[in-house]
Amino acid sequence: MSLKLKTILGVAVIEAVLLALLISLTVNYLKSTNYEGLQKRASTTATLFATTTKDAVLSYDLASLEAFASELMKNPDLIYVRVISPDGDVFAQAGDKRLLTRPFSEDSDVALVFDGVFDVKAEISEGGELYGIVHIGLDTSGLVKTINEAWQWSAFIALGEMGLVALFSFLLGSYLTGQLSKLQQAANVISAGKMGVVVKVSGRDEIADVADAFNQMSQRLKQASERRDQYEKELEELNRSLENRVAVRTEQLSQNIKKLQSINEQLQQTQARLVQSEKMASIGTLAAGVAHEINNPVGFVMSNVKTLSEYIETYNGAIERITLIQKETDRDEQQCLLGALHAWLQGQDMDFLQEDVSELLSDTLDGTARIKDIVAGLKEFSHVDQSTDFKPADLNEAIEQTLKIANNELKYNANVVTRLDDISTVNCNVGQIRQVLLNLIINAGHAVGEQGNILIKSGQTDKHIFISVTDNGCGIDPALQKKIFDPFFTTKDIGKGTGLGLSIAYGIMEEHGGVIRVQSTPGKGTRFTLLFPAQETVIG
Repeated sequence: MSLKLKTILGVAVIEAVLLALLISLTVNYLKSTNYEGLQKRASTTATLFATTTKDAVLSYDLASLEAFASELMKNPDLIYVRVISPDGDVFAQAGDKRLLTRPFSEDSDVALVFDGVFDVKAEISEGGELYGIVHIGLDTSGLVKTINEAWQWSAFIALGEMGLVALFSFLLGSYLTGQLSKLQQAANVISAGKMGVVVKVSGRDEIADVADAFNQMSQRLKQASERRDQYEKELEELNRSLENRVAVRTEQLSQNIKKLQSINEQLQQTQARLVQSEKMASIGTLAAGVAHEINNPVGFVMSNVKTLSEYIETYNGAIERITLIQKETDRDEQQCLLGALHAWLQGQDMDFLQEDVSELLSDTLDGTARIKDIVAGLKEFSHVDQSTDFKPADLNEAIEQTLKIANNELKYNANVVTRLDDISTVNCNVGQIRQVLLNLIINAGHAVGEQGNILIKSGQTDKHIFISVTDNGCGIDPALQKKIFDPFFTTKDIGKGTGLGLSIAYGIMEEHGGVIRVQSTPGKGTRFTLLFPAQETVIG
């Protein structure tokens, strides 16, 4: 399955589920609210009319009763009204004659009305004795029509929104796969030996950044190839001129050059492998931490989704039972099914279920936001490293972001404390500074063993801004302290370090016009201090 198709299907499924749940909850709320309002209105109207006609019934004033009935029929949606004696004799009536001639059957719930008329009654009594009964009927067709239109409009809007989302997903997938296809074609051209290929860069997103980096790499390869060709031409010309004058010396020189080239290639290959080993070690440390940090929110997000799927089954069960009641025409069977539905709903604890759905959705959104923050932090940490520009940066923020990346490496065996003062910004390549901090923090974590302490401080003097990383670990022997910044020197066991970390950190500090210092006492701990030239702006 292609990336584009995966994007479209994934977004469409999520959108469909969420819209279905939203529409169902909204329309059900609309139904219950309007049905309840109609029931209250009918009950109030019947009770008020019974109170109004009480004196006329007690005095057997039929003319007044007829006038009251005619006046009541002016109310909107009222279809008929009737006042009868306890024995069933009609005192007064008004409205639809067809409905007045049919047997009266009181309705208890608007949702159970199938003839379009909600029938209610009210008793006229005095001193505990019944003197009359009021029957009224309200038209429910308008309310049913409004709810049906709400269903139709909701479904239409949902389909339209799903179509727009699918279109957006299609365009996004087409854009991504198109840009990646261009990069693949350009890479194939370079692999065929044609240097200097340029990929058209459009936009300012991550794909454009990758394309820009690819173009820079292509230009560097082209320049390196041109320099190599130029060197080869110059070397050939020199060899030809020297061969004519000093053949023996030229032969010796040629042999020496070949040996130097071979040695140089071997050194470059060895250095490249060692640098790559150091990079892979750092990447491995970062990957382990990020994987652990992401697994936690992923775990409870999956658990919440599983619980939500079970709740959906409960909602489906309720809908199936309600549908069965709506299809049943026998009133006694309907009452039986309604009782069974009521008992089933009480057993499902719907109040808790509705409350828990909101909490589960909120927790799930928090978990996905946490995953997004972790991935964004790792992306920013690695992306800035690619730039060689020096820009004003907040070193306190660099410390906090580095600690987030190294958190999983430290939290099980070290107690990390930070004391960060207000400091000026530093003109630097913040990605390289993070690399230095990560190396020092991980080294401190290895030095303390288990249940150790690491203190990270920042501060400012008149001339310097400093960062210190102090641990209470095993310390460094005084005889070795002068060697720790030498390339390939390491006190770690074979296979656990390349000896390039502190050497690289030393070089980065020199490039920034700063220094790195070490203070260590065997058995008590070590402190590494980074000193930067002070700037004017202070971070609050």
